[in-house]
Amino acid sequence: MRLLSRRASATIPALLLATALAGCAAASAPDPSATPDIARAESVTVDNCGTEVTIDTPPQRIVTIKSTTLELLLALGLEDRIIGSAYGDGPVPAAYAAAADGIPVISPKLPSQEATLALEPDFIFGGWESNFSVDGVGERDSLHAIGVNTYVAPSACKAPGYMPDPLTFDTVFDEFAEAGRVFGAEKAAAQLIDTQRAQLASLTPDTRDLTAVWYSSGRDEPYVGAGIGAPAMLMQAAGLKNAFADEHNTWMSASWEKVAEINPDVLVLIGSPGNTVDDKIALLTSNPVTKTMDAVVNKRFVSLDFAAAEAGVRNVDSVAALIEQLERL
Repeated sequence: MRLLSRRASATIPALLLATALAGCAAASAPDPSATPDIARAESVTVDNCGTEVTIDTPPQRIVTIKSTTLELLLALGLEDRIIGSAYGDGPVPAAYAAAADGIPVISPKLPSQEATLALEPDFIFGGWESNFSVDGVGERDSLHAIGVNTYVAPSACKAPGYMPDPLTFDTVFDEFAEAGRVFGAEKAAAQLIDTQRAQLASLTPDTRDLTAVWYSSGRDEPYVGAGIGAPAMLMQAAGLKNAFADEHNTWMSASWEKVAEINPDVLVLIGSPGNTVDDKIALLTSNPVTKTMDAVVNKRFVSLDFAAAEAGVRNVDSVAALIEQLERL
């Protein structure tokens, strides 16, 4: 990101997921006293994943793509400026539910450019670079040419020099600060950062040096958390030893044979609407390769919601949820 002008128990799966979701639902609600900075004296220019973006006045008609972008703007108190959202990874945390109520959902998946532009946005905030494509909401240059500005969550940038290497909480908090400048909510961003830094500092990581594999998705091959992305950051903060820490990637495809060979102490299971934690446990307990693993036999599972597993406002709560679940093991 660059600123140019600037812890074995038999705890049932449902309980595990409820614990994780409850932890993530504790996200800080926007502070009504931190009103968005509607006016400012000069424009803001940022180098965003290699695309220069200039914002002369704070965006007023924003479309968000992915849960992380929607939730960040809600945390900044900008719900009145969001005219549509898309590609949600599940319900927003309870702290943001009232603010999110009434925001139209364009599509449960990546919307088309036609559906997006029909709302007449002046700004599109994407969670992934791939959201901006011919088959998606449109390419960035083309959108800029018709007066629709764009911005990608900096933590999702992929190009060398832009991809966080590794992702850290400082990186995440810097992203909040930049969003505050881009969207005209600097005071709210500063308060969000202060609140989350204090919460993170108050957490005590698990001290048992437990090895963990982060299982995000996949059936034939598991998609796991590697060494430099959000999974690595969250596991480290919770006191878990990432089994794939030496892999220089954010997430990666592995094999069930490799996971069984590692035989981790704990499995971190990521739940999503189409691939729940219970789905993952059913697979692990039926797969001949994994069903005899210690963590599977002894049900040493901890879990998070998918939207809490990517860089965003839920990350500190995700660490707290992991620590709380580990205490039960």
